[in-house]
Amino acid sequence: MVVTRSGTGAAAPDGVVLGCNNYEVVDLGVMVPASRILDTAVAEGADAVGLSGLITPSLDEMVSVATEMERRGMNLPLLIGGATTSRQHTAVRIAPAYGGPVVHVLDASRVVGVVSDLLDPGRAEELDTANRAEQERLREQHASRERSPMLTLARARANPERVSFDDLPVPAFTGVRIVEPDLTELREMIDWQFFFLAWELKGKYPAILDQPVARELFDEANVLLDEIVAAGTLRARGVYGFWPAHSEGDDLVVDAGDAAGGAVRLPMLRQQTAKPEGRPNRCLADYVAPAGDHLGGFAVTVHGAEELAAGFEAGNDDYRSIMVKALADRLAEAFAEWIHLRARREWYEPDADPSLTDLHAERFRGIRPAFGYPASPDHSQKRDLFDLLGARRIGMDLTESFAMTPAASVSGLMFAHPGSRYFTVGRLGRDQIEDYALRRGLPVAEIERWLRPNLAYGD
Repeated sequence: MVVTRSGTGAAAPDGVVLGCNNYEVVDLGVMVPASRILDTAVAEGADAVGLSGLITPSLDEMVSVATEMERRGMNLPLLIGGATTSRQHTAVRIAPAYGGPVVHVLDASRVVGVVSDLLDPGRAEELDTANRAEQERLREQHASRERSPMLTLARARANPERVSFDDLPVPAFTGVRIVEPDLTELREMIDWQFFFLAWELKGKYPAILDQPVARELFDEANVLLDEIVAAGTLRARGVYGFWPAHSEGDDLVVDAGDAAGGAVRLPMLRQQTAKPEGRPNRCLADYVAPAGDHLGGFAVTVHGAEELAAGFEAGNDDYRSIMVKALADRLAEAFAEWIHLRARREWYEPDADPSLTDLHAERFRGIRPAFGYPASPDHSQKRDLFDLLGARRIGMDLTESFAMTPAASVSGLMFAHPGSRYFTVGRLGRDQIEDYALRRGLPVAEIERWLRPNLAYGD
């Protein structure tokens, strides 16, 4: 038996996969305190505890659970998974807090093999030995990076990415628009590569379809998609917009209009790690002109997946339940691609007609960074984006930890500059955290909570 805490409002994918393989899973849901998780594990006689997190604050909660397991003298394996987790964070922050096995599980498709090994005495010892050695290597690697030189915020700001703003495109409209594309349009834009990766099937799409297991999975997914499209059980709704904008230092200032509250300031973060000669310390504000520019934003979702998956679960069809969630995620990502292409055509690429391959490889002008990801790792700024877009009008919302609901949702900013690119902010010094907190108008402790994995200094 495995006791789990989900990272979203729905059952964790790891739990569904385990259930499909005859493991008994007690899913306690979201935002469950450590005491309840561990009390349940003891009461149920669990063989392992699993934690899944999609939002940065979940990482601190995982450390709390590990610390409490150590305090109680437990020795159950602790499984760590979810979008915000990583092997390195597990090794550096979670594993040192607990003497028992702490294993990072990359995705739901791998959890069965891990649990199977952990429950076999012989294989468990082998896995634990190899896992601890790998975690020690990752800790040494992390310590080496921590020793790499950092710049003061002032010096980092003196080394921005310098781009030309000679030709600033003007979008076809300003403000926001709601769109509801047909699922058949989005289906054509699905990147199936990530679908197969979620099931731990290696190979490039479409060549991977030569593998019988992959072909069977693909065919069954498309049969289910046919049923979904025919029945209309899933519905895509999105909102996107353009606003006059300019940069002020490391801030983006958006003119949202009087109806939307006037000027909205979006503070951005800048790389502080010392760079080789000729390489800049990037910030997203570098890609917006000091005057006369525009900024875009979007939020898209696929409604109905939770209800449809719950119906399959009620009928003991866990396989189709997890398949629905996987397909909803792919449709949401395809929706983001669809809306970004539409925005580019209405803003700075009116004749854009890229191939699907080029779309999936991001061979096009502009970027659409999401809050909570490497270039802008503060999840809490989703609140400002949702307010700008009026995203709640299309049935989207944010949890108190800023996870998007429904779970199959994507949101982000849109930048037009041809020099804009994705990057990782990386480690942040105390001086930038304090400066950023001041610009956000929030306590330093709250900013540290949201940016914990990026802090270049100790607690």
